[in-house]
Amino acid sequence: MSAFLNTERIGQAEPVSGGSVKTGYLHENFRLFHLKDQVKREFESHYHDFYKIVFFVSGMAGYHIEGRTYTLLPGDILLVDRFAIHKPEIDASVPYERYVLWIRADLAEQRLLECFKTMQKRATALLRVSPDKQHALRSLLSELEKEDIALKQNAAGLSGAGSYGADLLMQSIFVRLMISLERIILGETSFPEWKNVRSDTQVDQLLHYINTHLTDDLSADSLAKKYYINKYYLMRRFKEATGYTLHQYVLSKRLIQGRTLISGGVPVTKAAVMCGFGDYTTFIRAYKKQFHSVPGDARQNFFPAETQDI
Repeated sequence: MSAFLNTERIGQAEPVSGGSVKTGYLHENFRLFHLKDQVKREFESHYHDFYKIVFFVSGMAGYHIEGRTYTLLPGDILLVDRFAIHKPEIDASVPYERYVLWIRADLAEQRLLECFKTMQKRATALLRVSPDKQHALRSLLSELEKEDIALKQNAAGLSGAGSYGADLLMQSIFVRLMISLERIILGETSFPEWKNVRSDTQVDQLLHYINTHLTDDLSADSLAKKYYINKYYLMRRFKEATGYTLHQYVLSKRLIQGRTLISGGVPVTKAAVMCGFGDYTTFIRAYKKQFHSVPGDARQNFFPAETQDI
């Protein structure tokens, strides 16, 4: 069972250093998937150029997001930030049902993305709400899915009175969904019990520091000195908490920022310095290895990928 809103082409997966994969690219404003399956799969750590919301319906699943592990319960909602390195962990002994919403980062109405900023401030990606609020959001998702079906029927020449204006209704329902979600988040005074979220406080501090100081010296020696911790213990602890090495994580984050700067019009040489590379040649070599393309492709937003974790 699946529903795709404004579906466009999807390319191949693109492996990047550190075992992380950049997956999925989005040309439309949003895309909805509704899936129910029971397949045993191993997922790689990866990230997206867009925002993602997972509405968990049923099954046994967890998500690893930037060093934190979230154990999901039916009705839970996960808000995954743009460029957040993550991977799902699914128990295939039972069917896994979920809605997944992909959302462009450059929406004309940026207020529709406020829910991600609010969750950032609250330092969590997991939202757990009351059954009545779950029902309200699920109803909007069902409406969105219904209009998607009507739109596809229209495209297939099977249009009827029920498919008129389906594209406009989809946009309207999407706006209602995003506003409703932000209102729910703003109204929540408490968040999930910590037993459903596993994290390492010191690694959390490291991740925050790395992502806000990409141009600084982020070597294991430098970070160990800053946090008064043995270098090898730090490296082992980071790998255990995040699933990737410190070097791999820093390199991926720097390259992601570099590509974002280039796609925004910053010259390649300047972008290399701004994302923490002291040597232009090193940046080019690492960029090609991670993205399998030259930096200039970023200006055309040429980001091939796949939908591996929907």
